[in-house]
Amino acid sequence: MNFNDLADDPEDAQHSLAERAAAASRSTWVSVGVNIVLTIGQISAGILSKSQGLIADGIHSLSDLISDFVVLFASHHSKKDADEDHPYGHQRFETAASLALGAILLVVGVGMIWSAISKLQSPETVAQVHISALWVVGSALIAKELLFRYMLAVAKRVKSSMLVANAWHARSDAASSLVVGIGIVGNLAGYPILDPIAALIVGFMVARMGWSFGWDAMHDLMDRAVDEQEVAAIRRTLIETPGVRNVHDVRTRKMGDMIVVDAHIEVEAFITVEAGHDIAVEARQRVLRRHRVLNLMTHVDPWKRPDLDHAPDSQSEPVITP
Repeated sequence: MNFNDLADDPEDAQHSLAERAAAASRSTWVSVGVNIVLTIGQISAGILSKSQGLIADGIHSLSDLISDFVVLFASHHSKKDADEDHPYGHQRFETAASLALGAILLVVGVGMIWSAISKLQSPETVAQVHISALWVVGSALIAKELLFRYMLAVAKRVKSSMLVANAWHARSDAASSLVVGIGIVGNLAGYPILDPIAALIVGFMVARMGWSFGWDAMHDLMDRAVDEQEVAAIRRTLIETPGVRNVHDVRTRKMGDMIVVDAHIEVEAFITVEAGHDIAVEARQRVLRRHRVLNLMTHVDPWKRPDLDHAPDSQSEPVITP
């Protein structure tokens, strides 16, 4: 769902938030089921077939399973209503979850790198892999790619950065399974060292993605602004409000997947305070309806007509803009 296409009824915005929470829960539980099967299957097959790469891939699936539960926890808490201690709501639980996902991936990746390096230092200990490992990694590759496409589609539809992070985590699993498959083929072809090399590459992939997610989440927790395109869209909604003559100092900061906005709007200098207030209220309601904005704080500034070089006399009626 595109937040800019919401209907004028404020209840539709609430419905969209409920839809996002439901979509997050549904897609994550699908991921949980897939990752339970993959974790058990890959680690078991890796031990039986003596493939370090397949075991590493299974551990990667296990990290996915852990991150799925982190997402479920964050999704549950982020949809709580605002309270006295959290006047802007609990949306940043999602950002915190993305940071946790990044940390999990980074730790898992470093562990996999360490294990692979240990094997590479003793190449004589690398065993011949059984061909059954190739069938298992091929099945895992297909399952992970399908899971990634499903989760990314849901994430884009509901505009959830947390779900996008979790979807790309699934894609990293698909890419890692491809690398592991190449390593197993090399091992079967008479180059046993390729299996731990594949595990090493997977470790680097996981660690890099963990760093990326964690870094982005840290910036969001430090009140990073949204992109210029979205700021321009919010500015356009404000300037199109009847009575608003100009807009400046539009500032944004991310609150989970929602946005908190501060803006200065300019109205006719000689209208009443009540009229200026009504214009500001209408501008705020328009922004909340059309964008994924959690709250908008407006400051009303006077705007003078360019063709007026003096104020109207004290007996004239106030100029009320439509």
